[in-house]
Amino acid sequence: MRWRRQGRRLGIAVLFVVMGAGLWEYQGRQHQDAYTWMGVPTWESLHPTTFHRVLRNDGFLVGWSDVRVNPLWVSYQVAAVPDDMRIGPRPNFQADWRTLWPISADSYAGSGYDRGHMAPNYAIAAVHGRSAQVDTFLMSNMTPQRPNLNRQLWQRLEQSVMDHFAPRFDRLQVITGPVFPDRFMDNVFNRVGFVEVPEAFYKIIVAPHDEAPLALAFIMPQDVHGNEPLEDYLVTIDEIEARTGLNFFPDLSAELEAVLEGELRTHGWALEEVSQRPGRFQ
Repeated sequence: MRWRRQGRRLGIAVLFVVMGAGLWEYQGRQHQDAYTWMGVPTWESLHPTTFHRVLRNDGFLVGWSDVRVNPLWVSYQVAAVPDDMRIGPRPNFQADWRTLWPISADSYAGSGYDRGHMAPNYAIAAVHGRSAQVDTFLMSNMTPQRPNLNRQLWQRLEQSVMDHFAPRFDRLQVITGPVFPDRFMDNVFNRVGFVEVPEAFYKIIVAPHDEAPLALAFIMPQDVHGNEPLEDYLVTIDEIEARTGLNFFPDLSAELEAVLEGELRTHGWALEEVSQRPGRFQ
């Protein structure tokens, strides 16, 4: 009798995942223009560690992995906001019923890791409003980050996106997420509760001009001090795709992809002006 109940629960869980995966194309097409540029991110090749479901939130999309119990990617767009822009008070963290495994607001308690936002509180709230801000506090938007990374280096990069990069362009496309070791079994038990702990995090920032888009990409490891120059972590988009198994801009032409994803170019971003600028919490 007990085995029947467990089998029934497993069957329901699998059905839930399959039904969620079936929403991939519908949600991707419906929100492609608002939250993504050149296509919804997908996998280079289908594998248990790259398979994910798309979760739609106000202001951003999440590529959720039930194997990693992490968002493999989060995609959103931002634009410049007034310097005196004010947002609402920080919402409470809350569980997301759409995740297969239960992740509560206090799941990280005592772990030594912060609940690291992928879609950032301030940027999403300032550009997309209060309802979107509330969605950034869903646990499906969190991943374990060391405090020095989350509160310093990563925060400085997020601050630079809104205070420096966004005012230079009409709009920005941002895709961000975790990086895991190459071999799944090497990290399978490195978890905070059900949530696998990443070894690093990436962020891709694109100024999507029609003819000559510009891109910056970063990979930041967990073991940073927090005061390092941002430029020390510049990489190509191709490197991020190689380390994650994801394809971020599937609708790009081959010619544009070779330049945008394969070359490291900082011209036009004035990165040197903010590379060593201290963050709000330093």
